[in-house]
Amino acid sequence: MNARQYALDVLNRVMSEHGYASLIMRSMPGYFNDKDKALISELVYGTLRNRTLLEYQWKEYVEKQTSVRTENLLNMSAYQLYFLDRIPDYAVLNEAAALAAPKDRKFVNAVLRKMISAGTKELKYSTDSDVLVRTSVNFSIPLWILKLWKAHYGEETALQLAESNQERPVVYGRINTLRTDRTDLDPERFRFVNEVSFLYDGVLSDTEEFKEGKVLIQDRSSALIPSWMALEPGMSVLDVCAAPGTKTQQMAMYMDNQGHITACDLYEHRLALVEELMKRTGTKIVETMVRDGKLSTGFAPEQYDRILIDAPCSGLGDLRHKPEIRWNLRPEDIDELCGVQSALLANNAAWLKTGGKLIYSTCTLDRKENETMTHRFLQEHPEMELEEERTIFPFEENSDGFYVCRMIKKGVC
Repeated sequence: MNARQYALDVLNRVMSEHGYASLIMRSMPGYFNDKDKALISELVYGTLRNRTLLEYQWKEYVEKQTSVRTENLLNMSAYQLYFLDRIPDYAVLNEAAALAAPKDRKFVNAVLRKMISAGTKELKYSTDSDVLVRTSVNFSIPLWILKLWKAHYGEETALQLAESNQERPVVYGRINTLRTDRTDLDPERFRFVNEVSFLYDGVLSDTEEFKEGKVLIQDRSSALIPSWMALEPGMSVLDVCAAPGTKTQQMAMYMDNQGHITACDLYEHRLALVEELMKRTGTKIVETMVRDGKLSTGFAPEQYDRILIDAPCSGLGDLRHKPEIRWNLRPEDIDELCGVQSALLANNAAWLKTGGKLIYSTCTLDRKENETMTHRFLQEHPEMELEEERTIFPFEENSDGFYVCRMIKKGVC
């Protein structure tokens, strides 16, 4: 299996099985070299990020219904023709012919030759009079998501979100002050953008600093969440949805490795990731627990000073890193997620001490899962009071989109 064949296989699994490209590619065959890996990543993410626009280049040449596999092959080929200048047209044609199903080989070849004859120097863009329809094609965002964003944030913000989500994601790192401090990190390599987050050119996970647990990979928006918790050494903290543990470790860092954190998740294998991270980063105050956070059992009333609910969500703030979300998410999925989020809030507030703080966060841009969710919870729990909330849009700080809300328990009303 060569690099293009593997990339097509990943695309087929993403679109047919609703898988995540990054998780699928973790099991990439070991015989691929760095050049192969770079090409695979470029083909997979470039094709997913530009799917509707790529289809717009070849749809006019197709009259029959095509399979998902053939659509993926045409899109991946179109991405190479229009976006990757170093790959000659004949190489794209030859590879597509080799990858096509035997019954579709002539069809795929004919469509690609028509595209090449029409010219592949400039992309065709939609000129539809409806700005949302036009944006849906040109920025490859499903129309229903654009309509949701317009309804929740206004048309201007919806259009900004569509455009910004087509940008290549920036990979941020975060310092672990339990292992090092900023004076020990070369400022030319680790370019800090705030107190804890930095930019790094290259593969951060290959560095000695990463392997020694001195730095972690974490988006700067994600790293903002624990900073909202007003943590102090000696506190007792509950992390309701902890895996993979990046925020858990950051909380322990802010607590100077003093106190206690209970890190929960539904699955033992995900908690194994938390435990491995704690070991690598020298974090000693975290206890893991397999627990369904939707259940109102497991702890004593008023046991914790702080509770973090980093809830499962639709992920509409993370479309740069996970472009496949836009294709696999359905409107009805959000309704299901809202039920989970509501149960997580309702069934974990009791464990919070009077005067303690509960932080609810998501990596989505959807008021139904964010402001509407927390405000309804506050209405149903008069003992809780809103302190502050914020929505972070990707175009504001060149980061993932997030929502965070901090509430304080005032006492029984």
